[in-house]
Amino acid sequence: MSYPPYPPEQQQAPRRKNRFRRWVIAGVSVAALGLGAAAVMTHYEIPPFTDKGKAVSFGQGAGSGGKQQPASSKVLMPTGPAASFKNTMTLPDGTHVAVTELDGKKSGFKGKVWVWAPKEYGDPKFADSGFPVMIALPGGAGYPKNYWMGTDLGLQKSISQWYQEGKGKPFLLAMPVLNPGPDDKGIYWDGSDIPGQPKMGTWLTEDVPDLMRANFRTIKSRDGWAFMGSSTGGFAGLKAVLQHPDKFKAVIASGPDIVPDSPLWKGHEKEKTENNPEVLAQRLIQHKGPDVYLAFQVGTDESNKKTLPDVKKFIATYGKGPIHTDLNIIQGGKHNAKTYVPAMGQQAIGFISQVMEGPVPAS
Repeated sequence: MSYPPYPPEQQQAPRRKNRFRRWVIAGVSVAALGLGAAAVMTHYEIPPFTDKGKAVSFGQGAGSGGKQQPASSKVLMPTGPAASFKNTMTLPDGTHVAVTELDGKKSGFKGKVWVWAPKEYGDPKFADSGFPVMIALPGGAGYPKNYWMGTDLGLQKSISQWYQEGKGKPFLLAMPVLNPGPDDKGIYWDGSDIPGQPKMGTWLTEDVPDLMRANFRTIKSRDGWAFMGSSTGGFAGLKAVLQHPDKFKAVIASGPDIVPDSPLWKGHEKEKTENNPEVLAQRLIQHKGPDVYLAFQVGTDESNKKTLPDVKKFIATYGKGPIHTDLNIIQGGKHNAKTYVPAMGQQAIGFISQVMEGPVPAS
């Protein structure tokens, strides 16, 4: 049996329907490929799908309209010159971790420093306020990166959280390299000026603070300056506060060494003694100040079993007069940053924040 042909308009309908379906499938496929490509490019931080590498100013020069501050002001407005900061990551709250290459004028050492400002720093109500600075030092090589700059350890997020909870200050973070090179041959610099070596002590206590003063609203007095660090970084921070109590008021030292032990000290015993926290602490006690605040953190499962006994002995011997100490023994805690950051919120951050200032208004 034969059938009459469809009218012309009906003969085109199936063809148009198929063509439309093909266009839809093609469009969806292209969109999916586009999303996939964007995800890949974001993951590998390829512009324009990431803001990594973009300039970050942190509002240098903002506040008080550039007016001269009265001598009585506790706040130091950015002194300049402005550094060239490049974004390394953007946190969920919109804050940035940025990096710059600092050519240390006083140490002669050139290296990277990562910085971070809490969201409160950009809050208009704090536009003229100075913020406290915490110089965060890593353990291990501390080179070519400072591991506190990464967000996986949660330091930045925790500082914001502790401030919201009323436990801590909204610290600006300075995260410099600790050493001038890798320690793959057992060589490290103890955060010190070892004769014949890069002046890492001057780098940490002079050049890095100068960078922060040049680019951020800070606090003039030592009440706005502290260190924190783990392992060898804990030693460097502890030593810096005891060596320069006129510049720094507090430290959080996690799993620290207590005495200098770099092999580079060989032949320089006098200088080694001048960088020994035990000697520095005794000297501070004899001089009756100024007061410093040392918060120690040690895990019960530290890899070096001498760490806890050594810290306890230091506290028992030198924790008197102007030297105020606190010890948090972390049950089950290991010798790593993932142990130390959560523990800071238990005691250490509150201990030092009680004696530090900030944010402080300009007048």
